[in-house]
Amino acid sequence: MSVNYLVSYCRKNPRGVLISPGPGAPQDSGISLQTVLELGPTVPLFGVCMGLQCIGEAFGGKIVRSPLGVMHGKSSLVYYDEKGEDGLLAGLSNPFTAGRYHSLVIEKESFPSDALEVTAWTEDGLIMAARHKKYKHLQGVQFHPESIITTEGKTIVRNFIKMIVRKEAADSQN
Repeated sequence: MSVNYLVSYCRKNPRGVLISPGPGAPQDSGISLQTVLELGPTVPLFGVCMGLQCIGEAFGGKIVRSPLGVMHGKSSLVYYDEKGEDGLLAGLSNPFTAGRYHSLVIEKESFPSDALEVTAWTEDGLIMAARHKKYKHLQGVQFHPESIITTEGKTIVRNFIKMIVRKEAADSQN
């Protein structure tokens, strides 16, 4: 995909964008980093796995190998501190069980806290979700909500749809 594709996609006025998982690191993800920066401020954006890593890197974070190694098909308890009802994790059990399929994470020490805030983590402190401080509709998770291991994954997806509806309602009032 190219920048031209991104420009033509923007002209279609997307209601929301999903930056999905994939192999490799964010710099190998085609136009994902640019999509976060170009569409994130105006369009609800949900990053999953490498999608969260793209969000982190786009705003200055460093992506590193997970200190726990490869986490393919493993479950973890995820804890969250959701601020308000506008988040992806609103209404979930705390903690909840999440399915993980990754070997890279956003490095905690380089997390771009000027732009993003951590909204979820594992017991050992790895970042499992984050959102933009100004653009609350720009959020991502390190785990896989679509995995059968993620017990409340459907709620997370529904929360993203609610985020789209809220953004459209707010935009229509402006």
